[in-house]
Amino acid sequence: MSSGNTERQLQFMEDLGSTIICCTPSYAANLGEAVTERGLKDKLKLKAGIFGAEPWTEEMRRNIEETLGIKAYDIYGLTEISGPGVSFECEEQAGMHIQEDHFIAEIINPKTGEALPEGEIGELVFTCITKKAFPLLRYRTRDLCRLSRKKCSCGRTHVRMMKPKGRSDDMMVVKGVNVWPSQIEAVLLKQGYQANYQIVVDRIGNHDTIEVQVELTPEMAENPTLSIAEREKKIVTALKSMLGIRVDVKVVDPKTITRSEGKAVRVVDNRHLYQ
Repeated sequence: MSSGNTERQLQFMEDLGSTIICCTPSYAANLGEAVTERGLKDKLKLKAGIFGAEPWTEEMRRNIEETLGIKAYDIYGLTEISGPGVSFECEEQAGMHIQEDHFIAEIINPKTGEALPEGEIGELVFTCITKKAFPLLRYRTRDLCRLSRKKCSCGRTHVRMMKPKGRSDDMMVVKGVNVWPSQIEAVLLKQGYQANYQIVVDRIGNHDTIEVQVELTPEMAENPTLSIAEREKKIVTALKSMLGIRVDVKVVDPKTITRSEGKAVRVVDNRHLYQ
């Protein structure tokens, strides 16, 4: 995301008095970062945001809500099904209600295709009930989540899908361990970093390597309380606790990692395993 685009977006929202924003969560996080840097939070009239199209954690939600001063809602959809709006969060923010008058949802084991009991995490599958021109039966989304039919305090009765934890095809097997980018993101956000990071996976000889590059926030850079080496060591320890393997960490200056206006590119896998 270029600084020029950021300036224009913020100026449009301020001039028009925008109250709702809809985009990817990574783009919202980038806007929130710019709002904080420019001290524009009180000048914007935003009340809520609708974010989807890529996985995002609860830690990232809280970060977006704080920096933009809004309530952040999750939306889910697929171009193949009907686009955005297959499911949407209510005011409780406790899962997205699926439009069951249009879709039948199931959770399956991504390896065997076996249907899983309610509450278990697996791959989300949809069958379209009302779609005519391009009907789909048991369409595999590759998104990993769980379903719940527990009564929601909002009063709606449609089944809820919990926030996807990632995709079955996004999962990396590194040093024999299953690793999802969302796990790494959760660790970084809990330690006060923004959602500006990149994961670089490589193979040297027969050994996998994994490095996480993460930016300092402007506040961390201006008022250092820890050295870069101390910060890296702290993140390495937290990631080892989360993943069970050692991950190399490189803390870089603010604005070092390329921003994206669409879906963020979080993983660079140089192993070329399937070529």
